[in-house]
Amino acid sequence: MYSSSVADAPLVREPLHAPVAHLIRAGVVEGIHYGSVVVLGADGDVEFQLGDIEAAFYPRSALKPLQAAAMVRAGLPLDGELLSLTAASHSGEERHLAGARRILEAAGVTESDLRNVPDMPFDPVVRDAWVREGRMPSRLAQNCSGKHAAMLWTAKLNGWSLDDYLDPAHPLQQAIAEIVEDLTGQRVAQVTVDGCGAPLFSVSLHGLARAAARIVTAGPGTPEARVADAMREHAEMASGSGRDVAALMRAVPGLLAKDGFEGVQVAALPDGRALAVKIADGANRARVPVTAAALARAGVAPALLAEFAGEPLLGGGKPVGEVRPVVALDPQTLAASA
Repeated sequence: MYSSSVADAPLVREPLHAPVAHLIRAGVVEGIHYGSVVVLGADGDVEFQLGDIEAAFYPRSALKPLQAAAMVRAGLPLDGELLSLTAASHSGEERHLAGARRILEAAGVTESDLRNVPDMPFDPVVRDAWVREGRMPSRLAQNCSGKHAAMLWTAKLNGWSLDDYLDPAHPLQQAIAEIVEDLTGQRVAQVTVDGCGAPLFSVSLHGLARAAARIVTAGPGTPEARVADAMREHAEMASGSGRDVAALMRAVPGLLAKDGFEGVQVAALPDGRALAVKIADGANRARVPVTAAALARAGVAPALLAEFAGEPLLGGGKPVGEVRPVVALDPQTLAASA
C-alpha cells in the first residue's frame, strides 16, 4: 500500500537516461531516442525501470491532474467536462474556448484577468484555420487556459488576490505545491516557470507515477477521484479530438493518461498500476510507442495498444521504417526486427 509520508526531494543532477527507442530505417538503426521509464505494480512497487527514474525533472503538463486535484481540495466546485478542462492541455477547439469562458463567467472574471501567455491553438488544423481567418493569439486559445481560469476561480473563492495568482508565494500556488508533495510522496526539488507562466514543480519520474496511482485509487467523491473521473469521461476536453492521449483513454478501459511537453507521459489504471515516461529529446514520435510498450509491461492487452505502435517512417512517401521501443522495454520488438 502507498504511504502518506513525504521523502526528501530528488537530486538535481544530469539524468542517467538510457536508450528507450530506436529509429529503424530499412532494418538499420538510424537514430536512438534516450529517456527513462518506470512501471509500478498495483502495490506501488517498481515492476520495471529503464534509465533514471529518481533524478529531479520537470513533468510539465503531466502535472496538471495534480494541480486540478489541489484546486478541488481548495473548494473549486467543478466536475465533468469543465474539471477535465481544468486539467487539460487542450487543442484550442471551440469547445475548449467555450469551456474556459464558462469557468471565467462562473468566477465572475474575464479573459483580461488571465495571466497565461497569448497563443494560437495547439492543434495544427485549428491553428491553420485561425491563420486563414486572420485571428490573433489569445489567452483563451493557449492550451492551459482552462487551468488558469480555474486558478482564478479557486483564488476568488478563497479570498486570495487575483493579480498575482501565478506567484509561487501565492496561497494558491503554495496549496498546489503541498498537494504535489503529498501525492508524489517527495519534497519538490526545484520551482520554475512553465511555458504558460504558472509555477512548475520538479519531482522524480518515480514520484510522478506514484501520484498518478494515488489519484486513480482515491476513494469515490474525493478531489483526486473527481479529477480522474472527469478526465476519463471527457478525454477530448482534457486534450483534443485528434490527440493520442484521448485515443489512449478511449482504447484502454479505465485508463487515466496525461502528456506533457518535452516528451513526458504519465498513465494509471484503476487498480493503481501506473507508469511514467520521459523522452530525453522531447520527441513525441518516441513518447507514444514507448508509452504503449510500458502499458503492455503493466499488463494491458497488446491488442488494445495496436494503434499506438508509432507512426511509420516514410521514404519517398512510402513506409520504410518506424520507431520501435528497445527490446529491454518491449520484447516483441525482437520478433518484429527478426
